[in-house]
Amino acid sequence: MLGLKLPTDPRWVNIVEKNIEEILIDHAYCEQKAASTAISLIVSFPEYTELVEEMIALSREEMGHFKMVHDRIITRGIVLGRDRKDEYVVELLKFFPKGGSRTNQLVHRLLYAGLIEARSCERFRLLSEELEDKELAEFYHKLMVSEAGHYTMFLKFARKYGNREEVDKKWEDLLAYEAQIMKNLGKKESIHG
Repeated sequence: MLGLKLPTDPRWVNIVEKNIEEILIDHAYCEQKAASTAISLIVSFPEYTELVEEMIALSREEMGHFKMVHDRIITRGIVLGRDRKDEYVVELLKFFPKGGSRTNQLVHRLLYAGLIEARSCERFRLLSEELEDKELAEFYHKLMVSEAGHYTMFLKFARKYGNREEVDKKWEDLLAYEAQIMKNLGKKESIHG
């Protein structure tokens, strides 16, 4: 369903199990960044009314997810701490060239967002199936369902606002590029790294 070219090595969950604090902190910031992405799309492309409406709803949902993760952080006696650079996103952003038409910029941002959501969904599925902590496993199952909807929404908008054939080609190329990135990641207790 997700179309990812390189699945996460299931042993990644073993790293997570030993570092639950770190994954929760990283996850909290991922939710915050997802909300920020939605708001940024509203600010950058206000003329796309349907997109704006969906991004309003998404920003609320993502901040709700942030709160749910933050609540788990507090319950476990952890402090959120400072944000860290997401190596995955840094590498992903190198795929598309800077500049271009507004439409191309929009499509590129939608494709990035869709791919990040797809990878998050895939990672949440692994956590929901493999974590020994059943409460956290159930939590990640619920989030996995939500992330799948986000991924498809971003891809739908990219196809709506761009040329369908070109968008599908860019999406396939981006998936192949992302698989190369993932070969070097999956060794840390972070959602994408």
